Amino acid sequence: MKTLNQPLLQSGISRRGVLMGTAAIGATAFAGQFGVGPAAAQPKKGGTFRVGMAGGNTNDNYDPGTWDNAYSQTFATARHGYLVEIGADGSLVPEVAESWEASPDAKEWTFKIRPGVEYHEGGTVTADDVVASINYHRGEKSTSAAKPIVAQIEDVKANGDTVVFTLEAGNADFPYVVSDYHLAIMPAKDGTIDTRSPNGCGPYKVVNYDPGVIAELTRNPNYWKTDRAHFDEVKMLTILDAAARQSALMTGNVDAIDQVDLKTVSLFQRAPNVKILSVTGTQHYTFAMDTRAAPFNDNNVRLALKYAVDRQELVDKILFGYGAVGNDTPISPSYRYYADDIEQTSYDPDKSKFYLKQAGLDSLDVSLSAADAAFGGAVDAAVLFSNSAAKAGINLKPVRESNDGYWSDVWMKKPFSAVYWGGRPTEDLAFTVAYAAGAPWNDTFWDNERFNKLLVEARSQLDQAKRAEMYKEMQQILRTEGGVIVPMFASYVMAHTNSVAHPEVVGANWTLDGFRAIERWWFA
Repeated sequence: MKTLNQPLLQSGISRRGVLMGTAAIGATAFAGQFGVGPAAAQPKKGGTFRVGMAGGNTNDNYDPGTWDNAYSQTFATARHGYLVEIGADGSLVPEVAESWEASPDAKEWTFKIRPGVEYHEGGTVTADDVVASINYHRGEKSTSAAKPIVAQIEDVKANGDTVVFTLEAGNADFPYVVSDYHLAIMPAKDGTIDTRSPNGCGPYKVVNYDPGVIAELTRNPNYWKTDRAHFDEVKMLTILDAAARQSALMTGNVDAIDQVDLKTVSLFQRAPNVKILSVTGTQHYTFAMDTRAAPFNDNNVRLALKYAVDRQELVDKILFGYGAVGNDTPISPSYRYYADDIEQTSYDPDKSKFYLKQAGLDSLDVSLSAADAAFGGAVDAAVLFSNSAAKAGINLKPVRESNDGYWSDVWMKKPFSAVYWGGRPTEDLAFTVAYAAGAPWNDTFWDNERFNKLLVEARSQLDQAKRAEMYKEMQQILRTEGGVIVPMFASYVMAHTNSVAHPEVVGANWTLDGFRAIERWWFA
């Protein structure tokens, strides 16, 4: 069985490198992590890269606050630039910001904007553009999914060629925050950005976009990263059906795909022109319970369900060994503050029955919504969950939902649903996006006073030992009281033809090389 790698971020730059990013660090990262390793071929320009993806909805759009699936996120990084990039090894790399530094208490951060970064439609990135791009996600009226992660920003202002962030409290990880894929840098007019425009400063510019079907892009001839953006053109196709995606690759209709069907991966990899690419990191699959709705508003019921799922069976039969069991938190061994001494929740029908009795129940009837749009094999996972739960007196009914519109019509609408999450680069971001009270993507609607208090305190705690203890307690609280079941961490399993080449180190923070395959890969 393939298991999770050892801590990803520990191999990155030091804490000083976080607090004071420099162009020198960036140059090293480009050469050593994004460039071509000693065993790889020298990249060359040319060709049309066609990628088939399991994501993409007809209601996707250009509004950065709404991007909620791997397709829209990969499309975003193809056309936009960000203050900071997460390197393939998990380190921080300067992008639109060529450097940054923090005050001693990490409460004030100053980012110097790289000169001469051009937009597709003319003009260069300014500090005012950065301020407007960040402010779009802030404030009471913001509906952005990134609102909770920028809520810590008390003030942001332009000062010549720099942008100064003042935080409510110190945050040693703040450069990771501004790497979030929602926080694209866009041109501003009268202090606001145009959320209907594709105009960006990234490697490719949009030629045609039919949401839920296809996006067509062409290389930005003025892109400042001369060692990136090797393809002349890119076509991103939404192909929700796994069999259709794999067929498209084998027949030469696409050059790469994400989310390989693990049920057929052993046969698929025998195809003469196909290469399987598997990386492990922080991606995890969950079953989210709406803690506001009965019966999930009773923690005893939630615990009964957590002990009623056979996690190892899901890893073996759904992931086919491409992953590891989860313990009902988003924090995997890839994180710096992963608590490896917390008791593992394991399949135990008797313990599940105990918690049902604590809830005053002899049996339980619940429905679990799932679709392969949630994650490959989600419906099968729900069936397996149903079978194991039956031994605990739980009648769990799998409900097969439509792939199209799953994220808009089912997720956070139905009280019990299957969900996939790509991990965030830090514990703070992983918790803030999905578990902080009131966060737009808190899909369990969970609100725990102690957890929320620790979340704020840990963010500004610069003593690493104390910070580790705080994150350990948060993991423990979420495991025992949270509304999420995290049965497994899943490897990103992708495939491409022999004609496609990529760096030796491929990002494990998201699928398709951290959403940046379009920028980082090339034709051999």
